[in-house]
Amino acid sequence: MLKYATAVEGPQWLSDQQIESLRAAAVRGRDRFLVSLLACTGMRIGEALGLRSQDMHLLSSSAMLGCQVAGPHVHVRHRLNANGALAKSRVSRWIPVTEDLIDEYAEYLHERAAQLPGEADSDSVFVNLYAGRRGHPMTYVTAKDMFDRLAARVGFEARPHMLRHSAATRWIRAGVERDVVQRLLGHASASSLDVYLHADDDELREAVVQVAAGREIQA
Repeated sequence: MLKYATAVEGPQWLSDQQIESLRAAAVRGRDRFLVSLLACTGMRIGEALGLRSQDMHLLSSSAMLGCQVAGPHVHVRHRLNANGALAKSRVSRWIPVTEDLIDEYAEYLHERAAQLPGEADSDSVFVNLYAGRRGHPMTYVTAKDMFDRLAARVGFEARPHMLRHSAATRWIRAGVERDVVQRLLGHASASSLDVYLHADDDELREAVVQVAAGREIQA
């Protein structure tokens, strides 16, 4: 009889506490903002790395920019980028953001200005500040290395896509309608949301306890 080794798939999402641990482990403003952006918006890492300054509409009104969307938000657009980053969906969308995220973006811009005084800069939101070609857009490899460093510091697995799962799970648990979550994530099909339905340990235990309690009552 042949036995095939199977990989044990770990959790694909992070709890709020784990996300906060990641943010705390990010000593650089850019890295902290990237973690927070992915957790807040549910963006794919390619969408985040493809953001440009003109996509960041963070005022209460963006009418002066020719945008009629009310409140602070970011635009995700399918375009070619020098760093190879690409939005998976060809349909552009906008995602609301929180005041806390705006504050972190401001901190990152202050750090960026301090690290790149008078140097060639890019209109990409995420650029190299400490290694590689300074001022040039971050790449997938750079982002992966960043998350690998953070994961080593916090002691648990952390990948960009896990933050996307976390955002979707949080919205669904909060009672947000599935069609709204679908639009936020940029999914073409509602069935794509099924992979974002995660149960934590407490919910699993509660399910078993409830069934057991029902059996005792019937007995």
